[in-house]
Amino acid sequence: MIPLRIARPARARHVQGFTLIELMVVLVIIGVLAALIVPNVLDRADDARVTAARTDVNNLMQALKLYRLDNQRYPTAEQGLDALVRKPATGTVPPNWRPYLEKLPNDPWGRAYQYVNPGVKGEIDVFSFGADGQAGGDGWNADVGSWQ
Repeated sequence: MIPLRIARPARARHVQGFTLIELMVVLVIIGVLAALIVPNVLDRADDARVTAARTDVNNLMQALKLYRLDNQRYPTAEQGLDALVRKPATGTVPPNWRPYLEKLPNDPWGRAYQYVNPGVKGEIDVFSFGADGQAGGDGWNADVGSWQ
């Protein structure tokens, strides 16, 4: 019998790892991608807050309309939005009051919504001062109100 010789593969070159240049190229690519993507993601969060504020204002306006339907008037400025959660004890007590909301929401920036009766821009106004917490403003600092 003839012995078969099994050929051994040539020894593979021993690889020690990545070079510094390869690591730097990868880090630069990650940095460029982050610089392009992160601002877009941060803008989305601010857009979402404005959208949430608009939704809250619309929900408060619907609750106020139900209040008016039951009681023939809106809560006074003194009674405020709290009249949607608790029966008012000040001013004219509403004859057909019931709870219209479980609790009052805060705006997405953590502040209470504003209520004006009589309104400046409508019969009543419900609004948030926006990101800066000040009246007026532009962009994300702009007021978000029932008149929009």
